[in-house]
Amino acid sequence: QVQLVESGGGLVQAGGSLRLSCAPSRRTFGSYTMGWFRQAPGKEREFVGGISWSGGNTYYADSVKGRFTISRDNAKNTVYLQMNSLKPEDTAVYSCAADLSVLVHTTPNKYSYWGQGTQVTVSS
Repeated sequence: QVQLVESGGGLVQAGGSLRLSCAPSRRTFGSYTMGWFRQAPGKEREFVGGISWSGGNTYYADSVKGRFTISRDNAKNTVYLQMNSLKPEDTAVYSCAADLSVLVHTTPNKYSYWGQGTQVTVSS
């Protein structure tokens, strides 16, 4: 069982930046593909981006491409989501997810393990 813990959320003004982190609580995840998802009130959970186990492949939703960057440090057992040029529409609960799949999936049901999420609020 892999338990994931996110951190780094908070309140930021539009145009600002935040960096989210995701780390497993008990075991390493160097062989897991990782994804970031977000869910705003009244909306379905949506894919933000994902990174392969090696870090060699990254994928992003069109809505965040060019503004968000996913990276991972397997030695530190941590995945990061760097969010720049934040917009009020980025406000949501952000969750990381992990799976042993080789592919970076964009649908939530493809991921086996999830964190509790961290709130990101962008004020206008």
